[in-house]
Amino acid sequence: MIGGLQRTIEGFRKKFASKAAILMYHRVIDMDADPWSLCVSPQHFAEHLEILRKHAHPISLQQLVQVHKDGNIPDRAVAVTFDDGYADNLHNAKPLLEQYSVPATVFVANGALGQAREFWWNELERILLQPGTLPETLEVNIKHEPFCWVLGKDSDYSEDAYQSDCGWIVDLYEYPTSRHSLYFTLHQLLQPLPDAEVYQVMDELLAWSGKKTVPFSINRTLSKKELLLLKQGELIEIGAHTVSHPSLSMLSKNRQQDEIMQNKIVLEEYLGQQVNFFAYPYGKYSMQTRTIVQEAGFACACTIDKNCVWHGSDPYLLPRITMRDWGGENFLKQLNQILK
Repeated sequence: MIGGLQRTIEGFRKKFASKAAILMYHRVIDMDADPWSLCVSPQHFAEHLEILRKHAHPISLQQLVQVHKDGNIPDRAVAVTFDDGYADNLHNAKPLLEQYSVPATVFVANGALGQAREFWWNELERILLQPGTLPETLEVNIKHEPFCWVLGKDSDYSEDAYQSDCGWIVDLYEYPTSRHSLYFTLHQLLQPLPDAEVYQVMDELLAWSGKKTVPFSINRTLSKKELLLLKQGELIEIGAHTVSHPSLSMLSKNRQQDEIMQNKIVLEEYLGQQVNFFAYPYGKYSMQTRTIVQEAGFACACTIDKNCVWHGSDPYLLPRITMRDWGGENFLKQLNQILK
């Protein structure tokens, strides 16, 4: 009874408290296929920023952490963040952020910096969801167990079929072909695995498909030099996102500590300054993970829990709102809903 009353009082206090929103982006780029809805076109991103300037109070994550600590969150405050460290953050997003004077934080997985391979989920998409012909039967080992899948007629995938299906997103939970079902199944199986095991499977998939790694693809990550260029100026802050982008809550305490601390140490060495902000890959964390991040010396950590930030928010479990490729009108509608 007391617990229910406390939640009611807390909900009432939150309803009338000053709130801020942290927006989560990944990429600013035009893409035909985007199964996880990670991409916002440059045109739409410019519309988002223009609306933020007119209808919100854009602040940096550093400023948000401070006003949250002080209990003085400005009305309609919004912080912009990016996850992972794609090169288009520098080449497409930064010029628009500068044009509209909107600050942002980019959370970087340093193990991907300057690598000749795409993130594994991009590589998986290129293997399975691009037009062409694949063997009818797949046999690989995942976690030392055999995994088999029969593509059947979907082993052949025409350009016309690809164009028809390229708007598919995993949120629909409907699969246009067996390839799409296999893509989602493998994604779920690989996501919790250690990085070395994931890329061992990816090597098997590349050999099976007859495809090769693409070192300079449209999906490439930042190089170390580009990371420094991204940081230049006053608008962009660099945050930490682990070394290899694992599901932290699936790892042992020691492995979590290594992923989090090494990420912080390496980024600080590259940048020549402290890295104070952290984001949980895939939004996955446990309370043990939260404690490790706090003890590592970060000022805050961001989840992907859909909510606003208010003075009662845990600074190491700050919620964020996932951004989609919305046009300006739809973005404003979403923003008003978030900040009401």
